[in-house]
Amino acid sequence: VGDQIFSAMIAVDVIVANVWMAFLLFFAANNRRIDQWTGADTSAIEHIRHKAEAYEAEVRRIPTLTDTMMLLAIGFGATALGHVGADLITPWMSQLANIHPWIEQISLTSSFFWIVVIATGVGLAVSFTRARELEGVGASRVGSVLLYVLIATIGMKMNILAIFKNPGLFLVGATWMVIHAGLMLLVAYLIKAPVFFMAVGSQANVGGAASAPVVASAFHPGLAPVGVLLAVVGYFLGTYCAWLTGIVLQLVAGGG
Repeated sequence: VGDQIFSAMIAVDVIVANVWMAFLLFFAANNRRIDQWTGADTSAIEHIRHKAEAYEAEVRRIPTLTDTMMLLAIGFGATALGHVGADLITPWMSQLANIHPWIEQISLTSSFFWIVVIATGVGLAVSFTRARELEGVGASRVGSVLLYVLIATIGMKMNILAIFKNPGLFLVGATWMVIHAGLMLLVAYLIKAPVFFMAVGSQANVGGAASAPVVASAFHPGLAPVGVLLAVVGYFLGTYCAWLTGIVLQLVAGGG
């Protein structure tokens, strides 16, 4: 999309997501009454909280220079692999696009697409190795710092006034958020899930690692790591599902 639409969509994302987050924080402040009303079993929350606190205490240690360098090496190394992979794959995809034009239409000729996909895949793969123990030396904190740098970079492209030029974009964002919120509330009520899982799961998908821990800690400070974990899963799924959503929207736009 063009820069004008991109800047407007950032504004829509920030405004709509934070309005919903305000409701989630309200639910957190009244979680006991809500769970009593829905008849939800909250014993699983306590189990998860104790398990998260036990794991954090098990791997926690004072970070050394080696630990910090290892954190940065893995983070920047995954990005480097993404760039190398993109440089190798993109020319090949561009050649195929000359024969099959649909390849370009679904962004497979975009180097940025492959950087994101490869870096996400590497990050997920590393989480299944012993490198996950680096959480004990502050992997989440370092990741959060880099995440906020990314958010600030994206935010610099935001143009709130662009919403007034494209009010339909705000309506689309609000509509999707209403659908998301309605489904989350309905399913949580039907399966009698604690409001914690509904709220944190929702924010993990909508706001990611920047805000999901905030919502989780509003229930209990010890539950913040759960918010981080769900947000990482949300980022992983979001990377690929967002691409698929873009393809669907292309089909809809082409069909119109």
